[in-house]
Amino acid sequence: MTSSPLAPPAPPVDPALAVDPSASVDLAPQVGAAPTAGAAPTAVTLPAGAVRALVLATLGFGVSSWAWALLSPLGPVLVERGTITDASLVVAVPVLVGALGRVPIGALTDRLGGRVMFTAVSLAAVVPVLLLGLVGQDSLAGLLLGGLLLGIAGTAFAIGIPYVNSWFPPSRRGMATGIYGASMGGTAIAAFTTVPLVRAGGEAAPFLVAATALVAFAVVAATSMRTAPTWRPAVGDPVRATAAALRLAVTWQASALYALSFGGYVAFSVFLPTLLVRWYGLEPGEAALCTAGFVVMAVLLRPLGGVLSDRFTAARTLLVSYAALTVAAAVLALHPPLAPTGTLALLLAAGALGLGAGAVFALVARVAPAGEIGAVTGVVGAAGGLGGFVPPLLMAATMQGLGSYAPALALLLLAAVGAMVLTVRMSRR
Repeated sequence: MTSSPLAPPAPPVDPALAVDPSASVDLAPQVGAAPTAGAAPTAVTLPAGAVRALVLATLGFGVSSWAWALLSPLGPVLVERGTITDASLVVAVPVLVGALGRVPIGALTDRLGGRVMFTAVSLAAVVPVLLLGLVGQDSLAGLLLGGLLLGIAGTAFAIGIPYVNSWFPPSRRGMATGIYGASMGGTAIAAFTTVPLVRAGGEAAPFLVAATALVAFAVVAATSMRTAPTWRPAVGDPVRATAAALRLAVTWQASALYALSFGGYVAFSVFLPTLLVRWYGLEPGEAALCTAGFVVMAVLLRPLGGVLSDRFTAARTLLVSYAALTVAAAVLALHPPLAPTGTLALLLAAGALGLGAGAVFALVARVAPAGEIGAVTGVVGAAGGLGGFVPPLLMAATMQGLGSYAPALALLLLAAVGAMVLTVRMSRR
């Protein structure tokens, strides 16, 4: 490539139409490029219905991520009840399944479109939500089976990215995917409401409410979502589409970065209640509210990551994100008092992870081939989910074996430094 795919193009050119699958992605802004003197900026006109499509997609994954995260706030409660002795595996299983499931769901979205897939996945997620709410909380086996099926809800992320991309031009995709990515804030709904609903209405209450929301959105998706005028269904075998996505350099580069950015966010959002209870002695309800604050901070910064990537390139945005995460991890590894140092460090980590997650998908939106965005999104999304599966288990292991979460947080610091090095090396190619 002769120009940076992340530098704002002048005039706008869709790099997805000319991606070399074997090429490395140049994240550096183009040096020496300047607009023609006196040239007026080119206005970008969105297709009619683009904003509506973005709103509906964001709402859809918001509801799905709420359902996906229902077990996380209940982890300490289930331990208190004596149903399980450790919550790390129970809260991690939906993350793993949601991650792996994004690969086929992304490829199917390229073929069937966002309306069909959002409707289908929302309805499918109702089954494990009701299973957990009505009969699945009485044993470890029931929780693991319910959590395994609950991962279906997490796969919805891979639907929205190609759907939103089909509605927005390249110069606005960072903003659009950043706003869509903020729908991960559905996990904040779970954090805020799950424990209070259990105490007010019984153990089934939060699951019944979430199931109702899933059905309601499925109806909205089936009746109100529209297909972008320029969208065309992909042809061929979805397995081959995924294999083709794996041959793209951008897929592997973005996967490594997203495994840290989104994986770190997922790991904190599912394990932070347990950490706050065990390391800082908070009550489960207090820990859930603190986790909700963490989620809200990450959600607010994710759209900004996309906007800054459109404006300044993804490389610069990612470097800022990983530098902030390095500082936050270093502070948290020292086990500071929760107020105010620990709280500030957690908020810094949340903002850094949200910013980085938005920047990574701004990269994907600009350089992935138009007909393969769903497949690439599926693989990258899977990497992000897998990045969130391992840390909770590692955190639990270090606490059990060493009596501290500090070693796991030190590994987070090293991962952030490694991501900075990878970003710089990619930008120099």
